[in-house]
Amino acid sequence: METLIKKLEDLRQRFLKTKTILDIERKEVEEKELRLRMSAPNFWDDKDEAILVGQQAEELATETKAWVLLQKDIREAEEMVALAALEDGGDLLTDMEKKYEELDKKFSKLEFLSLFSEKYDKNSAILAIHAGTGGVDAQDWAQILERMYLRFSEKRHWKIEILDRNYGNEAGIKSVVLRAIGSWAYGYLKSENGVHRLLRNSPFDSDGARHTSFALVEVIPEIKDDGTIVIKDEDLRIDVFRSSGPGGQSVNTTDSAVRIVHLATGITVTCQTERSQHQNKENAMKLLRTKLYQLALQEKEAEERKLKGIVQKAEWGKQIRSYFLYGKRLVKDHRTDYETSDVDAVLDGSLEPFMEEYLKWLKA
Repeated sequence: METLIKKLEDLRQRFLKTKTILDIERKEVEEKELRLRMSAPNFWDDKDEAILVGQQAEELATETKAWVLLQKDIREAEEMVALAALEDGGDLLTDMEKKYEELDKKFSKLEFLSLFSEKYDKNSAILAIHAGTGGVDAQDWAQILERMYLRFSEKRHWKIEILDRNYGNEAGIKSVVLRAIGSWAYGYLKSENGVHRLLRNSPFDSDGARHTSFALVEVIPEIKDDGTIVIKDEDLRIDVFRSSGPGGQSVNTTDSAVRIVHLATGITVTCQTERSQHQNKENAMKLLRTKLYQLALQEKEAEERKLKGIVQKAEWGKQIRSYFLYGKRLVKDHRTDYETSDVDAVLDGSLEPFMEEYLKWLKA
């Protein structure tokens, strides 16, 4: 009995500490302010902003309600244990042991949000996938990864925009650029940044030989246009062309696709998935601004590393995760050593365990 009382008291203390760290009371106020914004007549003038505000309000409501309910459940559990002590335990004590385990699991899920600590974790994200070495197998692998992230995003109720897609000649994709619009998108997806390795018996090999394929995943936070990054017209070269589909065939009769080259840095962005040239250009400019901001941050970090005498290794050679689709099927993260044999679930978007272990690894 005393052990259970102590465990519940410890749970309550951990609950209160984490609730303070996450500033749940402030979030309750923030949700009310967002609801007030949503009631404004001109709320939908900026569609992207409106969608994001709506998502933030719903997520804040879900989060704060969960904390309020858990606090109530912990208080009731402590009262029930006190009652069980007066009645000398019995079946009630057994039930409360099970209740404690249930409450502890609920708390662990809520505690996960405290792992998000970086400046841009709450932002939407730009995710790019590039097929690496491995020919048609690598291009097929890139498309499998795209589906995996789309399924994960669906489960998070994020809105996904495909900014650019470059199809493979036979199958799969050479590259794709996705925009994940939703709260904490970057915080979740940043764990996927790096090289992903696939080992399987190739469906494109007549002998079914084992092949190794690679794909590079790049994730950057979407940065709002707050005037920090100034892009001059004379620094840009803008090309327009017809969108292409699988096998290089044209899928549009007008020059709607847009390619923008930032002459000073050499950064090139392409958007061709919208039918409107204007919309593709707008998306390309958003992507360029985000990449320029990211470049500025990287240069600042590189200078800080130089001053500290830290040498950064090239990213392409650092595979972060391997997917074994033969024999003892397995997905293993090489940074955290977390692994699972449920390969199908992972490829269907069940990435939360990998992301949670990565965030814990970052904080270690």
